[in-house]
Amino acid sequence: MPVLLVMKIDFRNVYFSAFNTMGILEVLFLINLLRFMNSAADCSISACSIDDVPVRFPFRLEGNQPRNCGYPGFDLSCNNPRTTVLKLPHSGNFLVRAIDYCTQQIQLYDSDNCLPKRLLQLNLSGSPFAAVFRHNYTFLSCPTQRVMSRFPIIDCLSNSTISVLATSSTNLVKALSSSCHVISTLLIPVSWPAQYNEGFSSELSEDLLLTWFSPDCHQCETQGGTCGFHGNASQEILCSYNSYRGKSSSSRQVGILFLSIGIPVLVCASGMAMSAYLMMWHPRRNAVYNTQRNTATATVSPQPPVLVMGLEESTIESFDKLILGESKRLPGPNGSTCAICLSEYNSKETLRMMPECNHCFHADCVDEWLRMNGTCPVCRKSPSPAHVTSSNISH
Repeated sequence: MPVLLVMKIDFRNVYFSAFNTMGILEVLFLINLLRFMNSAADCSISACSIDDVPVRFPFRLEGNQPRNCGYPGFDLSCNNPRTTVLKLPHSGNFLVRAIDYCTQQIQLYDSDNCLPKRLLQLNLSGSPFAAVFRHNYTFLSCPTQRVMSRFPIIDCLSNSTISVLATSSTNLVKALSSSCHVISTLLIPVSWPAQYNEGFSSELSEDLLLTWFSPDCHQCETQGGTCGFHGNASQEILCSYNSYRGKSSSSRQVGILFLSIGIPVLVCASGMAMSAYLMMWHPRRNAVYNTQRNTATATVSPQPPVLVMGLEESTIESFDKLILGESKRLPGPNGSTCAICLSEYNSKETLRMMPECNHCFHADCVDEWLRMNGTCPVCRKSPSPAHVTSSNISH
């Protein structure tokens, strides 16, 4: 009789020990799963209205998404008509027409439909954004009868007696210098490369096109992933591949509700079934535990290879630099103007020459181009990194 009593007590200890161990593991699994789901829901895609721009990392919509959902400097807001707004530190508010997360470009416009006025005072310092393309424009104030019906004018800056126009042609500036006043000559952002601009003057009615280089998520985006912080308190950027992008907030809420209610029920049911099994077959508990442990071992699949679109800084710096002399002579098939900004070359300016084709450009212009494009701006040949020669050659 005492021997039977000892065996019963040992069996109960086995049962409660197994049940308690399973309970702790199930609770930890449930907490981690719900924490992940809530985090994904908090940083889900948001928008100011149904038809407006979708907002996700690195951008964050103030009032709709927690601060850890966006990168510093990428805060957006909604105005009264429920339109997305980007505030530049030194240039004020712009309305957002579109965001391309793969190419890392944002398209902006002016709420008063007078973008040229904003361009005259545009200052991108203090923001993470830079111009995709830049071009020299001279703003002229001319008597209306002098330029009427001859050149496109900027209506929002003009009146019945004075017409304002913007031109990239130095010849036109010289031709109108006797009767027009030069307001300013600026290197301003444009929507297209300089070689695609036609005509003597422009209304500058295209949207303001800007890009950002940090955080660099275009490789992740082009592969179908989603960028984000590794954790709430971390600044490390992580690319994740999940099914939350593109889902509506209602479907995510239904999924979260199912997980928060359905999983605890399933966990409890499985725990009770397993406990009953252990009560009946407790000698096999070690084999069952080992099987579950081996099954739960996760394997990490390697991420797909990364595609690089632009050239590395070291490769760009390996291309020849030329200090233009007084003769302004250039090697290769080059003219007297830079094909990127369309400005005439001046002596003592620093140019960079592309290998293979020997096309020359202002060093600042072509460096910015090559960081995003791996080809020559004129002939589209791909330069080889093997062409490493000495720099600062004087002509």
